[in-house]
Amino acid sequence: MDKRWTPTPLPAEDQSSGLSQKLNVSKVISDLLLQRGINDFESAKSFFRPNIGQLYSPFLMKGMDAAVRCLGMALEQQKKIMVYGDYDVDGTSAVALVYGFLKKYHNNIEFYIPDRYGEGYGVSHQGMSYAIDQGVDLLITLDCGIKAVETLKIATDAGIDVIICDHHFPGNELPIATAILNPKQKDCAYPFKELCGCGVGFKLLQGLVEKYNLEEEVLWAQLDLVAIATAADIVPIVDENRTLTALGLSVINSDPRPGIQALFEAAGNKKEIGVGDLVFTVAPRINAAGRIEHGKEAVKLLSRDEMDEATNLAKNLHVLNMERRQLDQEMAAEALEQILARGLGEKNTTVVYDPSWHKGVVGIVASRLTETYYRPTVVLCKSDDKITGSVRSVKGFDVHDALCECSDYLEQFGGHKYAAGLTMKADRLDAFSQKFEEVVSRKIPKELLIPEIEYDHELHLSQITGKFYNVLKQMAPFGPGNLAPLFLFKEVFVQGRSRILGGKHLKFNVTQSGTESIHFPCIAFGMAEKLQFIENQKPFQMLASIEENHWNGRVELQLVVKDIKPEF
Repeated sequence: MDKRWTPTPLPAEDQSSGLSQKLNVSKVISDLLLQRGINDFESAKSFFRPNIGQLYSPFLMKGMDAAVRCLGMALEQQKKIMVYGDYDVDGTSAVALVYGFLKKYHNNIEFYIPDRYGEGYGVSHQGMSYAIDQGVDLLITLDCGIKAVETLKIATDAGIDVIICDHHFPGNELPIATAILNPKQKDCAYPFKELCGCGVGFKLLQGLVEKYNLEEEVLWAQLDLVAIATAADIVPIVDENRTLTALGLSVINSDPRPGIQALFEAAGNKKEIGVGDLVFTVAPRINAAGRIEHGKEAVKLLSRDEMDEATNLAKNLHVLNMERRQLDQEMAAEALEQILARGLGEKNTTVVYDPSWHKGVVGIVASRLTETYYRPTVVLCKSDDKITGSVRSVKGFDVHDALCECSDYLEQFGGHKYAAGLTMKADRLDAFSQKFEEVVSRKIPKELLIPEIEYDHELHLSQITGKFYNVLKQMAPFGPGNLAPLFLFKEVFVQGRSRILGGKHLKFNVTQSGTESIHFPCIAFGMAEKLQFIENQKPFQMLASIEENHWNGRVELQLVVKDIKPEF
């Protein structure tokens, strides 16, 4: 599929030159920093050196005073506390964080993760009944609860205090609770709105530590879980999220908890850990617990202090993840057949349904289909007597907003701009599909249906030096809002022999007009079909990032190619 290449606007020449001189960096680096809002020495210092002092006061968040007071009283009076979270990475990491921290000071505590298949997403009736039966005095919800008006009323009617820690958009009606912590709620003055659910839970603990003079070092040691949740939940890695992620990665690389160490050992990862490793190695295995077995297995792993137990739990999640991969590959193939048979590829949306599909992997399949057809996509399966599923969007289109216009056909929905979940009655599927197509067709600009790649700067191979890359590396952690810099290389040629790896990846070396003595290795994932094109001896242009390649004890810089086009 052809892609649009869009350059990020470059800053003014005088501004870039000035910053380049102040920081003693190349003009390309100063341009990259200015594109990210870094415009002076102090902001550059904060950007390159994330530290605890950059975290905002938790008491800037609406409801924090009441939440900390309520939690502190429960600890002092030895009340029964239940920590409740969703079954995905954000939810289970948040539960492991809050449960693990509070358990160091309080024994009368337990955690609860709903069963994906028996209870579904969020705060469940079954969970509230369990809390009442167990005599819970305080319920802390993490990564859920902001829309659980009816189910949380069961708890509050039973005399249970409720603290909600959530980051999803609130509905028109808020649940009754002792305190609600959500930077997206109205009148919340918290300066950063994009924390994940685990991040909000961390702010609650930060407030508790400050109010009751608890050991700060015990809290900072939990930042590994915040980094994992932040990376996995695809929230912007900017501002406070970037600080939390950087500090959390430092914990992971210097003193990993047994569960995290065991996960990487099970996956065979031995190099320094970055955001990509959290997204592609840790997150799928944690998610596999809730998708295939039960989310509580992930919390157990992340809460273990003993390496032997953690190793066994990690091996189990590794096996579950392999099972999950097999399932989503089979489902994706079946969905693609359905799309071709029904001519859905001609529409502006993709809605596919099979009652036999596995509920635990519909979100992954929706992401795969979105990559293939680049349309807002809904993948549905049967759950009891209802139809349920996941929604994924394309860059720039708010699918949650589109679902709001389809709410008459839905029993329940919720999520973010680019990802959501929904439930409907079986007889509403056709009407929903038609309405979703109508809403998206009306609202989406046609250019958003063509994949876009934004690149930061044009670069010449001669500009890639060890010093240049070392500065680039310090711009990490990368993620949404601070993606790894992507460069345009013009008039490049293949040097030597190219080859296909694993049947689908392309490995080759490039040089550039005028500097044939300089060449760099390239890897182009999933671009085996480009082999003949790049070997036709004609110049081409490509978009690529710069990374270190670790192989057989050697480390070399390589270009990771995102797209290739003819040189015009």
